[in-house]
Amino acid sequence: MSDELPGVREVLSTLDLLEGLSDEGLERVAAAAYERRMEPGDVLVEEGDTASDLNVLVDGRWEWSRVLDGERVILGSRPAITYAGASTLLTGEPALGTGTAIEPCLIYVIPGEEFRRLLRDEPSVLKATLRLIAPVQQTAASVIEQRERLLSLGTLSAGLAHELNNPAAAARRSAKRLASALAVLQDTVHQFVSSGIEREEAEQLVAMQHDALRRYAENGGGAGGLDAADLEDELGEALEELGVEDAWEVAPVLVEAGLDREWLDLLQERAGSASTAAVAWVAASLGARALADELAEATEHISNIVSAIRDYSRMDRAAVEEIDVHDGIESTLTILAPRLKEGSVEVVRDYGEGVPRITAHAAQLNQVWTNLIVNAIDAVAGDGTIRIRTRNLDDQVMVCVEDTGPGVPEELRSRIFDPFFTTKGVGEGTGLGLDVSRRIVEAHRGQILLESEPGRTRFDVRLPLAIDG
Repeated sequence: MSDELPGVREVLSTLDLLEGLSDEGLERVAAAAYERRMEPGDVLVEEGDTASDLNVLVDGRWEWSRVLDGERVILGSRPAITYAGASTLLTGEPALGTGTAIEPCLIYVIPGEEFRRLLRDEPSVLKATLRLIAPVQQTAASVIEQRERLLSLGTLSAGLAHELNNPAAAARRSAKRLASALAVLQDTVHQFVSSGIEREEAEQLVAMQHDALRRYAENGGGAGGLDAADLEDELGEALEELGVEDAWEVAPVLVEAGLDREWLDLLQERAGSASTAAVAWVAASLGARALADELAEATEHISNIVSAIRDYSRMDRAAVEEIDVHDGIESTLTILAPRLKEGSVEVVRDYGEGVPRITAHAAQLNQVWTNLIVNAIDAVAGDGTIRIRTRNLDDQVMVCVEDTGPGVPEELRSRIFDPFFTTKGVGEGTGLGLDVSRRIVEAHRGQILLESEPGRTRFDVRLPLAIDG
């Protein structure tokens, strides 16, 4: 122990942490303290480490930060006089963030064993510590949770933008090609008239066009494998001899509709000198039908994603409403589709029959499903199975999210719902997802339970049929 440093006792007497400590106690703490100096950039404690001492900042300023999703986020800065290390010395939990000097700092260091003695022997110090560290943790939790939501929103937005871009790009391509097909169809009548096609022959060609469209609708895809390739070669050569432009691109369109050489010969017999125009007309008709189907599929995909976003956020719904938990789960799976496509993650839906609707905060429960499914995605690390099970338990609805990941070690299971507790590495998680989920479920008068073993981790959420039930 060093001799008492000038001003140590005076500084310690101003700390609310040591409020109520006797003069004798202050003298002992002051005698145990020693001086430390930090320059800008020096680190007081690293995120994830456990503080070994109570550090009292006498002069200067600290900045506190935390790594979230690979990015360092500033939680705030604190000027003298302040302190750090009380909560970790009390709880043994690692530091929530990294403390760095941003100005030259003078610190009085109270050794950890001395502060722990105060916590053990001085009720006033223990009471003050418990009272003062809670707001600090709550403030940090609020900042981290808000930042995590923003990062999550950014990640989801980027994934959804990609999901929307694919069908939108497909729709643009289809629309452009459809315009070309319509131009061919418009020009065909002129070519038929110029070739001297009579009304009876025109009616026969129209009948053949309708037959081709019918075959496409009934047997889209036509022949398959080697048969299709052989037929495309045969028709390609025949079309090329006939003088059809882009014969080798037209042939697959005809084959996909189930058309063959016999059909082509009949068309040529009826169209005569207008055969090339007739082939282009039928091919354009088939192409237009296929493009219309593609447009419908692409726009339906976009509509489904937009609908899922609306249902997920529930922006146009009442705060509390009667809901089907399956709708919320499906909306969440749609929102998380980009992450589920990473690697080979299989999602198995095991929805029970007769699962009743419940009265609840839909958007809040969607946050629970998001946290549990994201945890499962992280657990399987791109290769595994996620099973989502629902059941009717008479007066409750049960939703289970199970994964085939490595499991939660037995010694950590009792702490899995604690704020800031995480099994992930520094910067990979905040430890708030399951805490938030627990609070939401309990606010609904429900329970969230964990069962885990290597190769199987299962979270059970049990919700009453109504919040007031």
